[in-house]
Amino acid sequence: MKELKNIQDYNGRIKKVLITKEEIDAKIKEAGKVIDSYYDGRPILLVSVLKGAFVFMADLCRAVTVPCEIGFMCAKSYYTGTVSSGVVNITMDLDQDVSGYNVVIVEDIIDTGRTLKDIYELLKARKPLSIRVITLLDKPSRRLVEFTPDLSLFTIEDLFVIGYGLDCGEFYRNLPYIAEYSED
Repeated sequence: MKELKNIQDYNGRIKKVLITKEEIDAKIKEAGKVIDSYYDGRPILLVSVLKGAFVFMADLCRAVTVPCEIGFMCAKSYYTGTVSSGVVNITMDLDQDVSGYNVVIVEDIIDTGRTLKDIYELLKARKPLSIRVITLLDKPSRRLVEFTPDLSLFTIEDLFVIGYGLDCGEFYRNLPYIAEYSED
């Protein structure tokens, strides 16, 4: 990523808005109802994959009506650029024993699938009551491992996107929408 020099440079990297805040809000309301139907009043543990999924998780946990706890994990495969390194590093693990929980992994985007598959397998090995994956964005054209989420709010083309928790070099997470990032 080129160094950002000023606000014009920062805003100039937003190529175009792909998914509006209103579209995201509507899909999250629908997702909350779907999750409620999966668990029929039984408690769940929502596990956010940091940092990107924290905004999605905050809105999603308010959209469900089943009792829920939250937990956080941190995994990295992107470091400062726009291309996955291919190496998944779990930098923060859950502090809960998941064996008594219906676990819902909350992810911002599934690209190659490596990171999420590793997290899924790690949590599944801990024998939760059930485990499901919900992702805000799915980019199946980039998948390098076999993995399909239980619920995907939006399927997108092979673009590098920012906003609503997704970043480029730690910037743009605060945008209320999903936008295509321009390196030019």
